Amino acid sequence: MQQLSFEVAERSGATRAAVVEVQRLTIAGWAGRDQAAIEHHIAELAELGVKRPSTTPCFYRLGCELLTQAPQIDVVGTKSSGEAECVLLQSDAGLLVTVGSDHTDREVEAYGVTVSKQVCPKPVARDAWLFDDVREHWDRLELRAFAVANGERRVYQQGSVASLLSAADLLARAPLTAGAAMFCGTLAVQGGIVGMADGDALELELHDPVLQRTLRHAYRVRALSIVE
Repeated sequence: MQQLSFEVAERSGATRAAVVEVQRLTIAGWAGRDQAAIEHHIAELAELGVKRPSTTPCFYRLGCELLTQAPQIDVVGTKSSGEAECVLLQSDAGLLVTVGSDHTDREVEAYGVTVSKQVCPKPVARDAWLFDDVREHWDRLELRAFAVANGERRVYQQGSVASLLSAADLLARAPLTAGAAMFCGTLAVQGGIVGMADGDALELELHDPVLQRTLRHAYRVRALSIVE
């Protein structure tokens, strides 16, 4: 079990605190709505030696202790990178949505996708929305990620969640029970997947253009040395 604390912003403008005791974590992979976009992402990973998935979408079950709201994560080596994703959490306050990163070891991914995800922490924001407040305009939400390396900040991912399977579709395929969390899929990266070195950072955003608000989270990587 992993305990996460959120400041939940409601449509009315009110905010309230919510504590979620996560007991089950699922990562939705290959969750694109557009088959061409899925093929693009598969091709990106194929360049790293990752095998084509047997089915799409896939649902990877991981340890919930990977979830973290810390501003820094520890990884081994410099071959890991993050991916901006919507994250759904079933809580006592109802179904919540926040933004997170499916940080993954790309070297390990070449021989085992599930293992590559299990060996890296999964950062999530400290702010969240009620899913019911965005349910009707879910496809209008926008994901963005900015990579920060060597003092330079660049767009790493950017696009509408309409290119991904809807939350309703994912929930129909993999229902969330109390205390469950699910990462909902990611967008193609701009400029290719690049490993994060020690001190590199990733900034995540989930923007709601209808209600004019944005969820944000940023984290830095501490790359631990690989001892032979």
